[in-house]
Amino acid sequence: MQNVLIRAAVPADADAMNRILSDVERDSQRVDFERITSGRSSNKKDASLVAEIEGEVVGFMISYVFDGGFGLERSAWIATLGVSPSYMGKGIGTLLAEKLISIYRRRSVKHVFTAVRWDSVDLLSFFKTLGFYRSDFINLEKKL
Repeated sequence: MQNVLIRAAVPADADAMNRILSDVERDSQRVDFERITSGRSSNKKDASLVAEIEGEVVGFMISYVFDGGFGLERSAWIATLGVSPSYMGKGIGTLLAEKLISIYRRRSVKHVFTAVRWDSVDLLSFFKTLGFYRSDFINLEKKL
C-alpha cells in the first residue's frame, strides 16, 4: 500500500486509536491510549506505532519491553493492535509489525511475544504469516 506513514504513537492519536478499537471489537471499552502513549514515548525501550494515511490514523500497534523474568532475557510484548475495517487486508498490520520488529531487532531484543485468543482465527493467521509460533509459555489466568 502506498503513502502509508508508520510513526511513533503519540497522545494526540488516542481518540483515533479508540475509534479503531470500537470499530473492530464488540463491546470494546475505552482504553486510556493517551496515558499509554505518553509513557511509551518517553521510554526509549518500548515501541508503539500508528499507521497514517493522508493525516488519518488507520492502524496502531502497542508494545512494551520486559527486562527478564521466568528465565527470559529482554523480550518485547505486543499488547494490542487494530486496523480500521476499511483498511483491513491491505497490509497495514504487516507494515506495523515489520517496523516494530525492525525497531526491536536494532535494540537487541531477542524475542517478541503476544497473546491471542484461541478462537481468533484471523489474528492467529496474521501472526503466523509474520513468523510467530506457539511459545514455550502457557498463559495462566485468575479471575477476580
